[in-house]
Amino acid sequence: MIRDTETLQILLDSLRQFVGEVLIPRENEVADTDAIPQDIVEHMQAMGLFGLTLPEEFGGLGVTMEEEVNIAFELGRTSPAFRSYIGTNNGIGSIGILLDGTAEQKQHYLPKLASGELLSSFCLTEPDAGSDAASLKTSAVRDGDSYILNGTKRFITNAPHAGIYTVMARTSTEIKGAGGISAFIVERGTPGVSLGKPDHKMGHKGAHTCDVIFENARVPASQLIGGVEGVGFKTAMKVLDKGRLHIAALSVGAAERMLDDALRYALERKQFGKPIAEFQLIQAMLADSKAEIYASRCMVLDAARKRDDGHNVSTEASCAKMFSTEMCGRVADRCVQIHGGAGYVSEYAIERFYRDVRLFRIYEGTTQIQQIVIARNMIRDAQG
Repeated sequence: MIRDTETLQILLDSLRQFVGEVLIPRENEVADTDAIPQDIVEHMQAMGLFGLTLPEEFGGLGVTMEEEVNIAFELGRTSPAFRSYIGTNNGIGSIGILLDGTAEQKQHYLPKLASGELLSSFCLTEPDAGSDAASLKTSAVRDGDSYILNGTKRFITNAPHAGIYTVMARTSTEIKGAGGISAFIVERGTPGVSLGKPDHKMGHKGAHTCDVIFENARVPASQLIGGVEGVGFKTAMKVLDKGRLHIAALSVGAAERMLDDALRYALERKQFGKPIAEFQLIQAMLADSKAEIYASRCMVLDAARKRDDGHNVSTEASCAKMFSTEMCGRVADRCVQIHGGAGYVSEYAIERFYRDVRLFRIYEGTTQIQQIVIARNMIRDAQG
């Protein structure tokens, strides 16, 4: 649901200008240095991009789901590293505090997240727990007015830069599955908390991940999200549809960027005396990509509007995430093919995008997890 069309359009226009005039020209710099320049971070802070989804009462913009996916369409048109840097504050890094946190926790942390003063990370995945998140082993044992945390979290986005970590840990060994898992806000510098070496990934240069290690880390009981055990993980699972729609929208934006670049190249590149865009087999790849992007955009917008209207969109969000991320991979492959040999060298952005967008089919739930979610929901609905 768009609350004010004019206001949203102003935001989207300024964001489109920022992406086109500031971010896209700096993509190679980020890829070469593996870092987001500080002046860009400050620019994003000034635009309010760290608090897009956080409520206005905490200094955010409080965008709706439909507004958020429209923003993601724009952000997807440049290197995913830029979006990743602000992404945790707008999603999994803040959502537990926002939905389950005590009044004190919200007042203390959310304004700092909205302004970008603090960067957040979400610590769920472990060496032996990923898609089966309820099997995590990181423990939190009550000891007076504190909890002692032990365990290792893996592939944690923004961990090298985060000021706070939302950590999922098992507070009960008797309650199996999600019910025995609680969420904690752990501040950077807490004794017993250390970071592993940065991961060297296939793509996403400038977007950093690493292990977060807890060795008898003492965390005050006041940092238990909501002050109640067994709550945080359940809430995180309930809002997965939001993150999945966001990644689906990013995939649409990235696919549009890749197709625009491929079309421009096809119009400029000549073979046999004419632009390769005039060859029908090139046209087929362009047309297939355009149609799939259009279908994805429609799916994402439809699901976002239904979520804003209060509907359960678990199935729709998984459909959109699965189709859009897989679509993005197909578009990337076609666009490399259209570029020919030029698509395999780093002089052209498509070589980097081809590697970057591969991750979309993995995080926020793999394609295979989306298939399971969709099928299980279908079976449940059919059985009443």
